Amino acid sequence: MVDCAPQSEIANQELNSTFMNQAILSIALATPLRRTFDYLPPAGISAESATRLQPGARITVPFGHSERLGILVEVKTQSEYPANKLKEAINILDQTSLFSHEIWQLCLWAADYYHYPLGEVLFNALPVMLRDGQAARAKQQRAWRLTTHGKGLPQTALSRSPSQQQLFQLLLTQDFVSREQLKSAEIKPTTAKNLVTKGLAEEFETPITGTSKINPEPETSLALNPQQQAAITALIPALGKFHTFLLQGVTGSGKTEVYLQLISEVLAQKQQALILVPEIGLTPQTLARFEQRFACSVIALHSGLPERQRLDAWLAARDGSAGIIIGTRSALFTPFKSLGCIIVDEEHDLSFKQQEGFRYSARDGAIKRAQLENIPVLLGSATPSLESRYNGLSKRYTVLKLSERAGVANPPGLNILDVRNETLTQGLSQQALAAIGQTLQRGEQALVFINRRGYAPTLMCHSCGWTADCNRCDARMTLHLGKKCLHCHHCDQKRPLPPNCPSCQSKSLITLGQGTQKLEASLCEQFKHFPVIRVDSDVTQSKSAMQELLRPVHQGEACLLVGTQLLAKGHDFPRLTLVVIVDADSGLYSADFRGTERTAQLLLQVSGRAGRADLAGQVVLQTHQPDHPLLLALREKTTEDWYQQLLAERKLFSLPPYSYMALIRADSTRPQQGEALLARLRDRIDHEARTMGPLPAPMARRGGRFRNQLLVQSENRSRLHRVLTEAEQWLEQDKQARQIRWSIDVDPQDMG
Repeated sequence: MVDCAPQSEIANQELNSTFMNQAILSIALATPLRRTFDYLPPAGISAESATRLQPGARITVPFGHSERLGILVEVKTQSEYPANKLKEAINILDQTSLFSHEIWQLCLWAADYYHYPLGEVLFNALPVMLRDGQAARAKQQRAWRLTTHGKGLPQTALSRSPSQQQLFQLLLTQDFVSREQLKSAEIKPTTAKNLVTKGLAEEFETPITGTSKINPEPETSLALNPQQQAAITALIPALGKFHTFLLQGVTGSGKTEVYLQLISEVLAQKQQALILVPEIGLTPQTLARFEQRFACSVIALHSGLPERQRLDAWLAARDGSAGIIIGTRSALFTPFKSLGCIIVDEEHDLSFKQQEGFRYSARDGAIKRAQLENIPVLLGSATPSLESRYNGLSKRYTVLKLSERAGVANPPGLNILDVRNETLTQGLSQQALAAIGQTLQRGEQALVFINRRGYAPTLMCHSCGWTADCNRCDARMTLHLGKKCLHCHHCDQKRPLPPNCPSCQSKSLITLGQGTQKLEASLCEQFKHFPVIRVDSDVTQSKSAMQELLRPVHQGEACLLVGTQLLAKGHDFPRLTLVVIVDADSGLYSADFRGTERTAQLLLQVSGRAGRADLAGQVVLQTHQPDHPLLLALREKTTEDWYQQLLAERKLFSLPPYSYMALIRADSTRPQQGEALLARLRDRIDHEARTMGPLPAPMARRGGRFRNQLLVQSENRSRLHRVLTEAEQWLEQDKQARQIRWSIDVDPQDMG
């Protein structure tokens, strides 16, 4: 008996054989689907021409009833779909790849490691203007240059017209004259048009150069102390090869000077440097510091810039005109002509991990990129993450220590205040207020740290007990008095401030707790003769807001700062001698296993702001838990011992860095819907890895959606990723999963 293939299958085979010599374009689109899409080349493009296309070129394609921009992944000769079912691409935007080989490999690695759609990862790596299909070229300007005829005229050919002669002379001395140069020379554009009419000049567009001012008189390097010199001695020989260094330096120990002298050597070797910082607010001051030191183009790159400026910075790094790029998380994917080193400042900071969408770690991605580029990466922090400490102990990283403050500065003294049974004024003890007053009277500066923005965390009715809860989240809304609104900091919902209680109509509305606004108002009343400067994310949203707010501080005026963790990172305030920590207890008993580690890092970072040069610093830490092991370690200066104990606990309970984990999250509009999905998924995978859950997230309802999560854990990284790949494939095929918003978070930093 002879098996016969169905007629439809034979027809498809014949059609596919017809297209064997046809090029198939595999395109990645910015969709949640974890796959690429096959297309035929656009009409008029031969198979031979299509095979010369480079992966990373942008191509517009039909998708459903719309037109989408995609990125070419590969050109192949066969497709799993019948050739007659494939649509033609519409247009090829780029003849060459927008991605360097290293960036392309970094994106492929990130899509695989973080289990995220390749198309989304590739588009995330591009500036927004390139995602929108605009040309990968710098901003253009109008300019004029001499024609061949114009160049052949004698130098005094236009002497009868002084303005035309002036422009003619200018054009003879340089390649072109821009509109801005015309304005500077006080020459009207009509004069240039007259030369064009006469055939002596032509108008054209040319890229605007000079995206950053270059300091003609850079500062000289500072003298290094023995520990800084030892760090530089270890770093310089590593240029040109991959190695990870951890620079662990106490606050004020001169880590930045080590960065600067390393970069100086990189620039001397005709290479570029990338510096990643955790917050946009830190970028301007870091930029200014580097501009003062180097006679090269130093450019910022972060999400707060206009899109045109971001693209120009991206292009300046790619063509090599920018010597140094200073940026936040997304700057990781910036292309460079010749990258020599990567520096990650405040490497422990949670901001380096994206918490929504493409949940990647810029710190870990920087290490992977350094490996691909075969260059060193330097992680710097006064309080390294436990993962980095562990990698240092296991010799995966080379640890460079700066244990002494630069110059003659001494570590600040620590005063732990037991505020149990104390009478507090807006959260501040009388001792703390007295210390603030004495500091200001000496002409010095003080910082009051509270990690809550807004006026008060809770608005409550004194008559019936009603509280202002968010109707979309399991959270209370924060009162913002200046804007006269209630604001949920989780889903961003805002409501007007009610004139009376919505429940009982009483006007006895009171506030519970304090935020930065409330503390600012109280301190303004108590210290009327001194400026009180509030720094939180509500007042630092514009590009230059942080610089303007901190101008009096940098000028050395006696003033009082009130702020959140925005002030804990990277700032150098020479006359700040007192730090008061209002509520040190909020993170001591966190449900997140990283909670105490984060609290220790924050307290040490904030404390480090006090005292510089010859001014002694003091830290006043208010607490209701004066006997907590962390606070005792801070007082006795045995935090390294405490960190070792924390590592031992992690090992005992097989928690990171002694295991690897991922959170699979499911958000649904109906209760139990996401939980049921994750329960079915757990039953498929729990024989290959440890699972916990599904459980409601710490905030079970957010933005009107019910949130559940399944923890997956293994001591073997490869096994964990095999399980996640299986889970990912199952979720993509499951019908119920298509009705639920699900995500995979590898190496989660926020368990909420």
